Amino acid sequence: MAIEKVKAFFQQYGMADRVQEFEVSSATVELAAQALNCQPCRIAKTLSFLVDGKPILIVAAGDAKIDNPKYKAQFGTKAKMLTADEAEMLVGHGVGGVCPFAVNEGVTVYLDDSLKRFETVFPACGSSNSAIALSIEELERYSGFVSWVDVCKGWTA
Repeated sequence: MAIEKVKAFFQQYGMADRVQEFEVSSATVELAAQALNCQPCRIAKTLSFLVDGKPILIVAAGDAKIDNPKYKAQFGTKAKMLTADEAEMLVGHGVGGVCPFAVNEGVTVYLDDSLKRFETVFPACGSSNSAIALSIEELERYSGFVSWVDVCKGWTA
């Protein structure tokens, strides 16, 4: 199960005890915010796409939406999200628990500028009822991201 992979990933850094599991679903931004008792914008949602036949992840604030012109300018193609089956197969996590930790080989991770306004955010941990609180510096360190991008709209700094 993906959450076990994520816990094992964080165990190597002595952080597995920070992974939170809930009795309720955290599969959407709204449900995760309720489970964590925080603002939806502080949920670090991980969106999965296909670019040149390869999976990419974009971690963005809960209130941000993909801006198609910005996305196309950044990646040279239209935004095409992975299906649930593709996400599980290519990324290694099911929809509702997709996160940038313990992903399959060949997955490229980007962090969206919409996250930079927060000190801490809450990404999922591989299941539809989990999360971890991370500082932006920790998110950078543990996500294995390649760069910050500006591909979202609908949020304000």
